[in-house]
Amino acid sequence: MNKNKLYSFILFACFIGYGWLLFSFQHEHQIQNQEFTVCLFKKVTTFPCPSCGTTRSVLQLSHGNLLSAILLNPFGILVALIMLVAPFWISYDLVQKKETFYTIYLKTESILRKRKVAFVLIVLVIANWIWNIKKNL
Repeated sequence: MNKNKLYSFILFACFIGYGWLLFSFQHEHQIQNQEFTVCLFKKVTTFPCPSCGTTRSVLQLSHGNLLSAILLNPFGILVALIMLVAPFWISYDLVQKKETFYTIYLKTESILRKRKVAFVLIVLVIANWIWNIKKNL
């Protein structure tokens, strides 16, 4: 993926994510009580997907509840971090005409492509998925 496509994709994803969070804040009670879900996987199978609980995790983070956020879904920490940092970092690159975010992306991608690293991450995603099922998210 070239730099412009990556930056556009990340900024668009963050924009959608912020919109979803705004909606989630307005319906927080229903979301926290699992009365509402948009997870197609869960609707079809009745089992939570590996990312189920991420929105609730980010909501907990926004209230300063780090432990609750981690217990809901550790992916929420990663999503919140990306949503907070990426738009500013990309804006910096665009204003300064630099490629620091893109360079880090390429380095990270090359690390994630290593079999051992990919295997560990896949195991962690599966473990998180099993944990989500066990918690009955």
